[in-house]
Amino acid sequence: MSSMDTGVIGAVTVMESFISDFGTLSATIHGLVVSSILIPAAISSCFAGRLADVLGRPKAIAVGALLFGLGAALEAGGAKLAMFVFGRIVEGIGEGLYLGTLVVYICEISPPSQRGPLTAGPQLFTTFGLVVGFFICYGSTALESSLAWRTPFIILSCLSMLFVMASLVWLVPSPRWLILRGRQVEASAAWEVLGVASADREKMEVELQAAAGPRTVTSVDAPRPIDTSTGGSVVPAAKQGFLDMFAPDVRSRTSLAVFLLGMQQLSGIDGVLYYAPLLFTQAGLTSSESSFLASGVSGIVIFAVTIPALIFADKWGRRPSTIYGGIGIASVMFLIGGLYAGNAVHLNTGAGRWVVIVSIYVYAAIFCVSWAVGMRTYVAESQPQRTRASATSLAYGSNWVTNFLVALTTPILLARSTFAAYFLFGGCTLLTAFVCFMFMPETRGLSLDQIEDVFRRQGTRSSKFLRTT
Repeated sequence: MSSMDTGVIGAVTVMESFISDFGTLSATIHGLVVSSILIPAAISSCFAGRLADVLGRPKAIAVGALLFGLGAALEAGGAKLAMFVFGRIVEGIGEGLYLGTLVVYICEISPPSQRGPLTAGPQLFTTFGLVVGFFICYGSTALESSLAWRTPFIILSCLSMLFVMASLVWLVPSPRWLILRGRQVEASAAWEVLGVASADREKMEVELQAAAGPRTVTSVDAPRPIDTSTGGSVVPAAKQGFLDMFAPDVRSRTSLAVFLLGMQQLSGIDGVLYYAPLLFTQAGLTSSESSFLASGVSGIVIFAVTIPALIFADKWGRRPSTIYGGIGIASVMFLIGGLYAGNAVHLNTGAGRWVVIVSIYVYAAIFCVSWAVGMRTYVAESQPQRTRASATSLAYGSNWVTNFLVALTTPILLARSTFAAYFLFGGCTLLTAFVCFMFMPETRGLSLDQIEDVFRRQGTRSSKFLRTT
């Protein structure tokens, strides 16, 4: 749903019918309208972990999706620009509540051997949503009334409500969440519904106990022992504090998670996706139909490359895909920026514009096979059970804050310079690859207790490096 909005909003705001209803938007107002969904998402994501811990994962997902759908309906019915922006704010609140929780939920129900493909699975639907959004806009431009820009949001609202019903009817509670509340019988039933083998269940329950082992705690956040009198269930956890994700044993990985998802957006991916029609127009595709079609083709490319990325998610590893993917993304950004800086791109002649158009496709493909799949999986699986929801929510908040900055500044940068945005995004991506080379351990296929050991060893090496430098 959120990706469909990404595919829709950039195209909608340059439609003739939208401009006729709301007037021509300056680069700054254009950026504010597009990015107005993101700060509310960042704020609500800070509370998403707590909501998911209280209500359970499926109900928290449903609440967020409901608000998202209501926001889309307000956009579809917008009579004034202020109402349209208010709808995007409501939509953002819902997005912040459900999106991070969805990744946490999938991570918690997945055995370690299948965690990568399953946790990254939503990325395939994300890319499919982009394709749907792009082509809905391509088709709706033929409508001669305001339905041209309203129709995509009507469809988005309806799909959101269907997702709410599906979440409440078909999603079972997270067995890990149930176990930590002493509801062992319900957890066993949930494992049965999910079809998880007994050996995997026992392994994950042992991991839960290991995750609740010795650490710095408060009086209300004590380790949770196994109660053998109740069939091996974990004694219900006491109330956990939000700041527990900054405890000495987890704060390094919390910081890394916040950094990774923040820098994921500073690679410029949503600048490309939000403003794809604008980028293709700048590169020489001057008609709106051509730029919308080119945007749709970019969505198809992204969707196609995501399929092998999911299949091989647990073969490539998180660390290599992040480092090498970052180098590839930065190289493409620098190439595009160099062509514009060297005045090699002309609207009607020359090969430069076609190199830029193809490079945008290559950039999107590299991102989707590397950073899109690996980073979000890494953020969720690197956290112990007690901090997974809160730390992942904080990391998604970082993602939305930087996404807001990208969405706001991209049209302004493009209006003032043809190449500045590309050099900025390329530099941020290269910096991220270097940081990950220095401080990011591999977690592919590891159990939670093995991940604990990996981060403990990584922390020791990082401390020695910092003391040396």
